[in-house]
Amino acid sequence: MTVMNSEPARSPTPRFPEELVASTAFLLKKLGMSTKEQAMEAYGSTGLNPYHHAILVLLDEGSRETQGAIADALGFDRGQLVGLLDELEEQGLVERRRDPSDRRRHLVRLTPEGRRALGRLRTLSRRLEDDLLVPLDERERDQFHTLLLRLAEHHLPHCARVAAGKQL
Repeated sequence: MTVMNSEPARSPTPRFPEELVASTAFLLKKLGMSTKEQAMEAYGSTGLNPYHHAILVLLDEGSRETQGAIADALGFDRGQLVGLLDELEEQGLVERRRDPSDRRRHLVRLTPEGRRALGRLRTLSRRLEDDLLVPLDERERDQFHTLLLRLAEHHLPHCARVAAGKQL
């Protein structure tokens, strides 16, 4: 008697062509896309997203408080920022008020609830980064970050400004 397996045979995951796997730019792009997808899904359970997280981090530094300065510092479109701030304000995480010295501007500040939410988002962000870097030991993680930062300083103006004031 012959036993038939009713489950279809699973084929192995297809592999990218060797030429693409040999390309650092291709690997960075694919890892970036995968990391963004995972982050959006993980942040979704908080009711926030990585863009909200970036705003809260910036406000926690305390150095930028106008909507325009926040948008410029993060490289966000100013119209996009207004919508993100609306969402944060609805959740009680930020507060906006007119600038008394210039009524055309809004000043934005982090609320106590925003600080608590930021703590939770930082924990989530560390977990996501640890998941991404799990195959690397601490020395390799530091080396990888140093190399990525060098590339970012060269190609991304927002990273160059941040790094310019720090000794790396």
